[in-house]
Amino acid sequence: MDNFEPVIVAFVCNWCSYAGADKAGGQKLAYPSNVKLVRVMCSGRVDPQFVMQAFREGADGVMVLGCHPGDCHYRTGNMKAQRRFVLFEKMLGQFGIEKERFMLDWVAAGEGKKFQEVTTAMTARVAALGPLHINGFVESEVTA
Repeated sequence: MDNFEPVIVAFVCNWCSYAGADKAGGQKLAYPSNVKLVRVMCSGRVDPQFVMQAFREGADGVMVLGCHPGDCHYRTGNMKAQRRFVLFEKMLGQFGIEKERFMLDWVAAGEGKKFQEVTTAMTARVAALGPLHINGFVESEVTA
């Protein structure tokens, strides 16, 4: 397990968090290569089913990154995401998933350094937990 590199799926909003990732790249700020970005128009568009699908398909951790409250391109989409995922985080244990494997955070377009910091911290946190094993799923179903 010393060589374990967790797979992290990050749902990032188009207007802020994706731009923050781009800014990190433009500033040559290295962030873990095992963080896979899924660009969405708004963090409010990310359904908990998308998060569960990522876990079922092999993600060891999932992040949803959106605009800061009050700065959403769609006015209140990020607040919708926050309400939704506060409840979802409480339910993760019922699926056999530690709540530490999920994170919702805010990263603005100009915050390349913050993007680097949150992705690095999430990768370290999930690496310490080890690989995810979801009860009720056969390994071949997850990777198929």
